[in-house]
Amino acid sequence: MRKWGVPSALSLFVGILAGVFGLAYFIYGKRQGRISFLAAGVGLCVFPYVVDGLALQFLIGLALLAVPFFVDF
Repeated sequence: MRKWGVPSALSLFVGILAGVFGLAYFIYGKRQGRISFLAAGVGLCVFPYVVDGLALQFLIGLALLAVPFFVDF
């Protein structure tokens, strides 16, 4: 994303996709009582707002998608 400019279309798409998966993880975590999915869902919804750069967004998104399957609390 450019500083003080309009983000690229791919960056917006990654942000929307992360938000959709974040909402799904959040709802699943809330219904099943699984804190790891709940926390990952919140992280997926929030991180596109604070991370600049498409590659970094992609890597953080993949990491947040995978964390609940390896860490269970």
